[in-house]
Amino acid sequence: MASAPTLQLTGIGRQYGEDPPIHALRDVNLHVERGEWLAIEGPSGSGKSTLLNILGCLDHSTTGTYLFEGQDVGELSDRERGGLRSQHIAFVFQSFHLLAHRTVVENVMLAEVYQHGSRRDRRVRAEAMLERVGLAHRTNYLPPRLSGGERQRVAIARALLGSRHVLLCDEPTGNLDTATGLAIMDLLAGLHADGLTIVMITHSPELAQLASRQVQIVDGFLTEGAA
Repeated sequence: MASAPTLQLTGIGRQYGEDPPIHALRDVNLHVERGEWLAIEGPSGSGKSTLLNILGCLDHSTTGTYLFEGQDVGELSDRERGGLRSQHIAFVFQSFHLLAHRTVVENVMLAEVYQHGSRRDRRVRAEAMLERVGLAHRTNYLPPRLSGGERQRVAIARALLGSRHVLLCDEPTGNLDTATGLAIMDLLAGLHADGLTIVMITHSPELAQLASRQVQIVDGFLTEGAA
């Protein structure tokens, strides 16, 4: 029997307000297989951030069904959704959200601050993740001493600590220059090659084409392929 898609949306709609209602998403159908790299491309206000928030269990749909590895997310309590999110889903945002007064390795360690285990073990895992993203030589630096690209690498290392296997990226190159942004895309390509499932939203058709699959969203409607 074939395994269920990692992420599967069927008839998903998201409405805000009632007078008049704002339809952020309309009848969205989407599946993402394990190990796939999907780019969701669309202009500002198209609904792509709303879609990513639903995939990441940060928001819920008004209509439709969302299955995460075959589990109906709509049937979970807020606590259960939070547990699913913390165990399986990693996030990388346009802003790096690093603590300026904590070292690079300490920022990464914060991803496991509420989990059991020794601080020493957390540091070892954090250092290994920093090596994976090419920042072993910046372990004890403070974020203000890093370039934008290096800060985003720290954010990716922190997101992936804890063996989460789905990475959701919200405009991960939005605050970076072109060359640095392409370097981050190369890093994502390497993580994808290692088997990580990635869903990335972007307003750039050029960056979307670097993913293994593209969909486009406009006015809350999703279509396969980039325009």
